[in-house]
Amino acid sequence: MTKRRFRGLPGYLFLSIWALFSLFPLYFMVVSSTNTSAAVLGSSMLPGGELMNNISKLFAAQDVWGAMATSFYIAIGTTVLALILCSLAGYGFEVFHSKGKDRLMAVLLLALMIPFAATMIPLFQLFARVGMINSIWAVIIPAISTPFLIMLFRQSSRSFPHEIIEAARIDGLSEVAIYARIYIPTMKATFAAAAVITFMMAWNNFLWPKVILISGDIFTMPMLIANLGGGYVVDYGVLMLGVLLASLPTMVIFFILQRQFAQGITGAIK
Repeated sequence: MTKRRFRGLPGYLFLSIWALFSLFPLYFMVVSSTNTSAAVLGSSMLPGGELMNNISKLFAAQDVWGAMATSFYIAIGTTVLALILCSLAGYGFEVFHSKGKDRLMAVLLLALMIPFAATMIPLFQLFARVGMINSIWAVIIPAISTPFLIMLFRQSSRSFPHEIIEAARIDGLSEVAIYARIYIPTMKATFAAAAVITFMMAWNNFLWPKVILISGDIFTMPMLIANLGGGYVVDYGVLMLGVLLASLPTMVIFFILQRQFAQGITGAIK
């Protein structure tokens, strides 16, 4: 028994070292938010006493609450709509049978190869024609249906017990009722994984909100951080505090759903 424990010691030591490397940026971010700009530039590794001063500077220079509310509105709206639409698409691709669905799925997967920069200008022109410039919905709509999420739900649906669907149809349940009462509870791990991915992508999105929200009256947390680093003189203590505040929601969401996230990525169904 003792020999087995010593055999696993190198693996645990290796993982511990990599865990320290992974946690170091977070530690440096937290420590830097409590120090002055000069201390941050000097790579100080010890906590300072400038946290309250940095907080007052940050909230005096930027509308943090407004940016936080906008980011939450965009991230939550995108996540909810994306889960509904992409799960319906993945469910339909796997449950219903037709000759052209595999070809259509192949076309959707080809869309993964198209960089967003190639579609950004046509998207901007489209929203400009319908009068949705400077609209939060112009940020949300392009992200509510992605080929990756559709593929994720379709692949997870392959391990979904189809016998349950047939039994539910015999009992007289409609397709909507089967989706809402059977499919969603059974696929909750996949929904959790998709929610984490979508929320993080929507929260951290910078390029498209920067392009479409051109007035400057509405801005997200990534845009706020860019504003902090865009002046002639950058206060790195305040900047790191802004980065810390912008990182907290995604870290909380991931820690809450980390177990379901791992199950959903591996396609596990309970």
